Amino acid sequence: MAVRAAVLPAVGSPLEITGIELPDPGPGQVRVRLAAAGVCHSDLSLSNGTMRLPVPAVLGHEGAGTVVAVGEGVTHVAPGDGAVLNWAPSCGSCHACSLGEVWLCADALSGASRVHARTAGGTDLHPGLNVAAFAEETVVPAGCVLPAPDGVPLTDAALLGCAVLTGYGAVHHSARVRDGETVAVFGAGGVGLAAIQAARIAGASTIVAVDVSPAKEDLARAAGATDYLVASDTTAREIRGLTRKQGVDVAVECAGRAVTIRTAWESTRRGGRTTVVGIGGKDQQVTFNALEIFHWGRTLSGCVYGNSDPARDLPVLAGHVRAGRLDLSALVTERISLDGIPAAFENMLAGKGGRALVVF
Repeated sequence: MAVRAAVLPAVGSPLEITGIELPDPGPGQVRVRLAAAGVCHSDLSLSNGTMRLPVPAVLGHEGAGTVVAVGEGVTHVAPGDGAVLNWAPSCGSCHACSLGEVWLCADALSGASRVHARTAGGTDLHPGLNVAAFAEETVVPAGCVLPAPDGVPLTDAALLGCAVLTGYGAVHHSARVRDGETVAVFGAGGVGLAAIQAARIAGASTIVAVDVSPAKEDLARAAGATDYLVASDTTAREIRGLTRKQGVDVAVECAGRAVTIRTAWESTRRGGRTTVVGIGGKDQQVTFNALEIFHWGRTLSGCVYGNSDPARDLPVLAGHVRAGRLDLSALVTERISLDGIPAAFENMLAGKGGRALVVF
């Protein structure tokens, strides 16, 4: 069956909106008609080679839709069910999974090498981050499909699949923000805005949002930021000035840049915690001297997919949405069609914040 999709023909090439031939679901597979897909910076990281996975590929990894058909052996969803796509399914048997750290599953991205579909000319296409959500329909392994939570529209639920799981998880699972603590969030894109909301839900007393763009202040404050700073050489000093010269208890870095990681570290108090969520390139080298590591007693940790277990955390997030504590609409800066994805990539390159949402 032919559907339209956003295809990355090669690393560094512009996306092409074109027709592809999508097969019927085989054993253990599910076909989903997309309702919406979020345009995430990780897709940009795939297109520019920061993250290396097989190409040509159909991009898009944050989406939700309706199950159209299921293959043999699939029992947890049925045609007509709402579904949220999970781009990092856990195998359940590797060392990380045996420890309960499913977000570090060694086989999570093994599906990216499979043949997902073909172009009209017969060229094999791979699913960029397993789920190929930048398409009218997709066929994915059953482990990539989670039942959509009740009471959350599918167009909103699409954001739960990456931005919200990552931002919420960074605050609650990695940094473990406690009631009354102070937090700084670096980067006010989709994940950063989700982290700001998560910090508010956790009861943070001060939430400082930092971004290179002054235009993102309204977005950040609507999400729950109490203060907003435009990134500069004095950011760490300004944050200390907002926290009685101590620095914040927790910094969450969502940009993946060496200078931002270093600033986030310097913005925390003695004994503070810095969680790095952003995906940076190998050229982004961060340096520390041995004395400061000892003296400051700070913790610096990486964070993959918010250290989240989607099957466990999705119902929790849906509860926050239904209770009005988590506003998914605050993450969306524009709603676009499939044809608008290339322009949305340009906006990300230009540093425009929030989340473009592809509505099918």
